[in-house]
Amino acid sequence: MGLIFNVLFLCTGNSARSILAEAILNREGKGKFVGYSAGSQPKGQVHPFAIDLLKKLNHPTDGLRSKSWDEFAGAGAPEMDFVFTVCDNAASEVCPVWPGQPMTAHWGLPDPAAAEGSEAERRLAFADAYRQLSNRISIFTSLPIASLDRLSLQRRLEDIGRKFPETA
Repeated sequence: MGLIFNVLFLCTGNSARSILAEAILNREGKGKFVGYSAGSQPKGQVHPFAIDLLKKLNHPTDGLRSKSWDEFAGAGAPEMDFVFTVCDNAASEVCPVWPGQPMTAHWGLPDPAAAEGSEAERRLAFADAYRQLSNRISIFTSLPIASLDRLSLQRRLEDIGRKFPETA
């Protein structure tokens, strides 16, 4: 088919989960998907533990930065085919809502940047978020998108966030 899909991962601060998801998708979906990330209230910098983890896992990190979702809402911005929120409703975060016609789903998970404890425990929270996102993105990139009608695809996207937080 040759079509490349644009995917935006949204979170509040755009410093950890959405950044991890952007990096994972850009490697896992290369040639079929382009990942982006943004936040409704960006922190202004990527969490150092996120950068460290991505570097250890051989992800390119040069272009990663914390940015506002406004960058993707204006003229000249890439048109999104999919938008996934990765903020955690259970943590009482306000998840941004994306306007327009992209397929959307909520893939919430706890914010590793909010983890407490020793440095090792906090880094483990980042590794766990990475694992969950990697599992979900792997399932997403394996979907037969071209052969699914819009309603079936929407259902599958929502199922990924509900049924697959822990397993691939």
